[in-house]
Amino acid sequence: MKVISEAKGKYLILLFVVCQILVTNCSKQLYHDVSFHNVESRAEKNRLQEFMDGGTGKVINVRNTNPDEIIGTARKYLGVPHCMGGTSMKCIDCSGLLVAVFGKYGIKLPHNSEEQARYGRIIKNMNDLQKGDLVFFIRSYKTSNFITHSGIYTGDNKFIHTSSAVGVTITPMPDPYWNEKFLFGTRIFE
Repeated sequence: MKVISEAKGKYLILLFVVCQILVTNCSKQLYHDVSFHNVESRAEKNRLQEFMDGGTGKVINVRNTNPDEIIGTARKYLGVPHCMGGTSMKCIDCSGLLVAVFGKYGIKLPHNSEEQARYGRIIKNMNDLQKGDLVFFIRSYKTSNFITHSGIYTGDNKFIHTSSAVGVTITPMPDPYWNEKFLFGTRIFE
């Protein structure tokens, strides 16, 4: 009888340990990946987790256009000055550039970089970007949003975006300022 009781006790302990391992491994964990190397502090890691928990990978209908048309339309805005909230040739901000360009093809995007980053499949590595991918950055200015800047990857390691200093421009991805703020891209053209 004593042997059966000891065996039950060992099985209960084993069952408890297995349950703890399963609970630990199945619970939500931070998206660990080398491509998020620009997420530096614990606070930023928490904000990234909150963003991811809010949902990503939303589908957007881009059947009426292609990456070359999107980039060509975006290039028409080159030199347009920056203004917060702008979406026109008079003045435009970074998320407004995406709203205006995609809007020409009947595609509605939110006028907010962080919400735009929820569309498409996340591309973590800058080297894997393709023409027409959306690109997103952090820490470009003080705001309550985690993701603070957006643009469109044009190929050849460059992106088109609205800079507060020079307006709509094309910038190399390895530019020291933007390289250290790059978070990820999203692929909306599959």
